[in-house]
Amino acid sequence: MLRGTAMWILDSAYRNGGIDLWTKEGGAVTRVHHPYDPPFLVHFADPHASHEMIGALEERYSAEECTIRTVFGSLPGYRVVADRMVVEAIEEQAQYDVQLFNVDVRRDQRFMAEQGIFPCSANENDRFSHEVSHDLDVITIRIHGEPERSANLPEVELVHKRTERLAGPEGTILSDLFALFSALDPDVILMPDADAWMPRLRQLAERHGLPLPFSRNGKYRAMNSRSYWSYGRMEHKDAALVPDGRVLIDTERSFVYREGGLEGVLMSARLSGLSPSLVSRFTPGTLISSYETYEAIRRGIAVPFRKSDGETVRRISTLQAADRGGMMFQPRPGVFWNVEEIDFTSMYPSIIVQVNLSPETIGHPERRGFLPEILDPLISMRIRTKQLKKTDPAIEGIDSILKWMLVTCFGYTGYKNAKFGMIEVHEGITRQSREILLRTKEIAEEMDFTVLHGIVDCLWVQGDPVELLKARVEKETGLSLEVEHFDWIVFEPLADGFGAYNRYFGRLPDGSIKVRGIAARRHDTPEFIRSMQQEMLTEMSYAGTVAELDALWDTVHARYRDAVAQLPSAPVQEMVISRRISRLTYAHRCIEGAAVRACRRHGLTVAPGMKIQYVVTDARRYQAEPVWCAKIFDQQYYRGLLDKAWEEIAFAFRNGNQPECQPVKCAGLAVW
Repeated sequence: MLRGTAMWILDSAYRNGGIDLWTKEGGAVTRVHHPYDPPFLVHFADPHASHEMIGALEERYSAEECTIRTVFGSLPGYRVVADRMVVEAIEEQAQYDVQLFNVDVRRDQRFMAEQGIFPCSANENDRFSHEVSHDLDVITIRIHGEPERSANLPEVELVHKRTERLAGPEGTILSDLFALFSALDPDVILMPDADAWMPRLRQLAERHGLPLPFSRNGKYRAMNSRSYWSYGRMEHKDAALVPDGRVLIDTERSFVYREGGLEGVLMSARLSGLSPSLVSRFTPGTLISSYETYEAIRRGIAVPFRKSDGETVRRISTLQAADRGGMMFQPRPGVFWNVEEIDFTSMYPSIIVQVNLSPETIGHPERRGFLPEILDPLISMRIRTKQLKKTDPAIEGIDSILKWMLVTCFGYTGYKNAKFGMIEVHEGITRQSREILLRTKEIAEEMDFTVLHGIVDCLWVQGDPVELLKARVEKETGLSLEVEHFDWIVFEPLADGFGAYNRYFGRLPDGSIKVRGIAARRHDTPEFIRSMQQEMLTEMSYAGTVAELDALWDTVHARYRDAVAQLPSAPVQEMVISRRISRLTYAHRCIEGAAVRACRRHGLTVAPGMKIQYVVTDARRYQAEPVWCAKIFDQQYYRGLLDKAWEEIAFAFRNGNQPECQPVKCAGLAVW
């Protein structure tokens, strides 16, 4: 009915027993409703033992026999049109000796996958292309103030072709904002903190008797907030109110928008078969999982509800040999010149494709795996965008989203609830990566290169010509490589004197400084300290050699002394620490726990995984205040942070000709 139809789908939602598709054509947006009530699939391990239940399903829900196609093969089963309560009743009565499929797939995504259509493009060849044009009308709405604390609606800015500033009584601001919005009738709304402001705006609209205009049909989808563990840390997903028929992006909280901009959001929608509003609120892991689900449905493969292929019992020796993680070479701390960084492009997903790793290929390598087939076009796309972004900065956002999706696809192979994951696949990937990195190191040393550092999919070497090394490694491994030259690079030390794996900075040929792991890069660094270190790095960027770097000691050291002198009079707002909290209660006294208690005391609703902003007012007494009410800061505590940031920079000079300095006194504080 729709297969092969060219339409630019702006939004989709399950409404009134069917799918609403909002399409844009000729500058106009229209809604088309498609009745849709898809079945779930059920396979009984022992149909004879469940014959009474099967009979009831046939009688009450017109269940039909069918063949269920999975990645492992075909299963006999039944097609049932019923709600989630029936699914849970089947599980309970069958004592969970049953397999269910296509239960929790989003209906609009499933509909589009079955029809072979996808959002944000009218050309079926555009799905894996970075060059997709659109004529979406975009506006930005900025509401000044804090959504959790502002008693009244503050000043509002609406940016289209010009900026409109709305101020005055609350009712007047709302009326003017809604009138302007309705007159413009945009397709995309960019709004910082949209997910916090939308419930407030709805309440205010009801108070003043005004209709909320952001939805094209007056309906909104509510997304609940939740806290969850991901990659060893607690994350938090905010509640959201998503309008029908338009794209609403929270530009402050959306990872996808922050990394990829609007083009990254639209590409994510094309790949996953989901509304742009939804994907803008997803993590990279959810994006790759959604992409896998779309591809499975499109290919007629059933998506398991609860996996039944858990890790099998294995001997401890087997487990130790298999589960060893990625390979790393610990660097020698110091400053090194003319260094080449050899980086495998999307190494882990490339291994999946090259070695044909997928749950169904474990023990059956002759099969072509589901994961290799669906990841292959993503990797090809990533290789193209990584090359193109060197000359076209507009591609950088799309490349970043592809990078994160491909990074997380590896982690999902070992996630126990991943629809198409298996721990043996995860282990197979890391085993291959270790062998590849070891072989790359051997090749480099055979060609008289000096290996300085290596971590999972990167190797830092000194030597020449690097082009020959790149060509040989690519030929032997079959993987794509990127080479980045450093005029000089600094590998930071650990407290024990050995080199840190993930803390370094170095100068690239264009004069920019690549930074990893130090204060200027970390999200929780106060702006005053970040600014100091960033200014130091800017000065150091003028040095093309280690000798020129050593000559900058006085300039860089003077910036540190200035920061120390300015610290007592620095604005409190520049001392803000942003940190993601892992819990609400703490067994021991700590600054983070004090900050959480202070936020709650001032009426802020907090949840595990949220980011909070606070200022440390007295570290010895474990006292902190939320950013909006802090009046003072603990100078000694922040001096300690300042010194740590300085030490990261100073190490670059102590490795060279600059001798160790003795501390001197300045304003009663020790200064190096």
